[in-house]
Amino acid sequence: MPPTRHCAPARRSKPISATAALRILPDNTAVAHAAAALFAAAAHTAVAERGRFLVALSGGSTPQTLFALLAQPPYQTAIPWSRTQFYWGDERLVPPDDPGSNYYHARTLLLDHVPVPANQVHRIPGELPALEAASAYASLLQRHAEPEHSWPAFDLALLGLGADGHTASLFPGSPPTADPVISVSADYDGRPAGRISLTPPVFNSAHQVAFLVCGAAKAPALTATLQGPKDPFRWPAQRISGSAPPIWIVDQAAAATL
Repeated sequence: MPPTRHCAPARRSKPISATAALRILPDNTAVAHAAAALFAAAAHTAVAERGRFLVALSGGSTPQTLFALLAQPPYQTAIPWSRTQFYWGDERLVPPDDPGSNYYHARTLLLDHVPVPANQVHRIPGELPALEAASAYASLLQRHAEPEHSWPAFDLALLGLGADGHTASLFPGSPPTADPVISVSADYDGRPAGRISLTPPVFNSAHQVAFLVCGAAKAPALTATLQGPKDPFRWPAQRISGSAPPIWIVDQAAAATL
């Protein structure tokens, strides 16, 4: 059985629509505890039903508390790490030891501290030029694909939300695409960057999608995404549905205007 953790109670938990569910918790720490419990439950369910757990990690600051928590007891020893396969939803075009790398934070906070076989960690090769990196990751996904797709069906895909409304590296104004992996040029919070991102068709085939959102700066984007008019061109997270309704785990600051 997955480990249990007593977290601060949610202020409220309610459906936002027929395609999303919301949990509001006091702060980033409570969000991380809830996400860790979800991660553990998804891992045990996936291993019991399919013999392995495929997870796509997100970048940014919000999941870093989650990674550190998963590297500690009880999760450090209770999750079936030997059957867990790690992927990434997006990555910056930087080397894997660069502090700007999403892989770097996951490795230093989590992967270096749990018994995951190295051949089960599938990072995006951010050290390559953009088109080469996108092609290489698309090929990797193809090798691990489900019969009906050219990519694996993740058991859990973790996503975040930027203050401008982006998720993964799908930014406002980005065109729809059927490609599973794309290269992106973006300037967010004054940080220009080349990026590689998975796309909505990949995220939407996941068994479970969970958005983790913290901070008052995210409040307008969160409200517009969940309660505003349908405008996926402006609010890319509206493009994500998943095989099951997405779960939004957010703190009170991010939920202030809901």
